[in-house]
Amino acid sequence: MVLFIYTLLVALFGWIGGSPYTNRNRVTNLMALISAHTQLLIGIVLYFLSPLVQFNKGTMKDPSLRYFTVEHWVMMVIAIALITIGHSKAKKAILPEVKHKTIAIFYGIALLIIIGALAAGHIPILN
Repeated sequence: MVLFIYTLLVALFGWIGGSPYTNRNRVTNLMALISAHTQLLIGIVLYFLSPLVQFNKGTMKDPSLRYFTVEHWVMMVIAIALITIGHSKAKKAILPEVKHKTIAIFYGIALLIIIGALAAGHIPILN
């Protein structure tokens, strides 16, 4: 998560400041992408091992079970899809400010979704 936030901040400052898009930026963006996908793979394993993931008729009635069985993973997959799309679009862009802008926007939206997904599981009023 630290790498992801660092990548987002570098892209944001690069976009605002008009910095050149260097190989270091490319590698950092790629490492953040790889990190997100690695976390997805770990999450898939944990999903099927977790006692909080249940497939029965009471799952949707229990906010905690519903969160872990449905809501959390859906939001995380959407966030990782945004990260992947953002990285792909930035890679295809030619101008450095467009590369920075694309990473900043897509990774920023993904971060908001991740924070929302995590907060939804811990704020009682949302359950």
